Amino acid sequence: MNTLSNDKTHFLVGQVAVITGAGRGIGAAIAGSLADLGATAVLCGRTRAALDSAAETIMDAGGKAEVVPCDVTSLESVEGAAKRVESSLGRVDILVNNAGIGGFGRPLHQLPPDAWDQILNTNLRGVYFAIRSFAPMMIRARSGHIINISSITGKNPLPNGAAYAASKWGLNGLSYSVAEELRGHSIRVSVICPGSTNTDLSPHAGKDPAKMLQPEDVAHALAMLVTQSPQSFVSEIILRPTQKP
Repeated sequence: MNTLSNDKTHFLVGQVAVITGAGRGIGAAIAGSLADLGATAVLCGRTRAALDSAAETIMDAGGKAEVVPCDVTSLESVEGAAKRVESSLGRVDILVNNAGIGGFGRPLHQLPPDAWDQILNTNLRGVYFAIRSFAPMMIRARSGHIINISSITGKNPLPNGAAYAASKWGLNGLSYSVAEELRGHSIRVSVICPGSTNTDLSPHAGKDPAKMLQPEDVAHALAMLVTQSPQSFVSEIILRPTQKP
């Protein structure tokens, strides 16, 4: 599915886009969108079958896709993925840090420490690992765009989801700070904060899925970011459904 007008269909031809958490939901939609724009989409995630299915959908539509299994909570795994991308494709132009997990339904004082670790390790430390592993390629090329998928929860309180909220508030602060670190290398860093989105990340009890954001809406916002003129960048997008679900 093309997310922008046809005059930008080949805007990213020759570029390589790495997307974490790309096997389903928002990540799969983003991978498809970037492939529609001409990029080679490198789909990363822990579940090989889901990645293969998403990549097959892209290739059936005429896009380019490669699968690189990767666990963002493991620095060794992420560094291995970066080495594989560099050896096989020689570059990375776009890094989308999308991999994330939820953590809802109980107050913080009842959250087990291992659940806290799992949420923060995936949603925040995983982004650090990915930037640490892939940014050096962009620095050498003096070009690139990093997009971190956060949440409107990174702007607002979330009772019974404090660990998730902490990971997204932290991700926003990381994004703004890394943007300043990398601007001198001509690398842009942006963050997208979607509101309620129709994925299986959380149950969304009592909400109407038809009124919620869809994964393709987030992919469309990201497509706008990566097709900006090189002299500017949008540092943050807050994305909301038109009607409250």
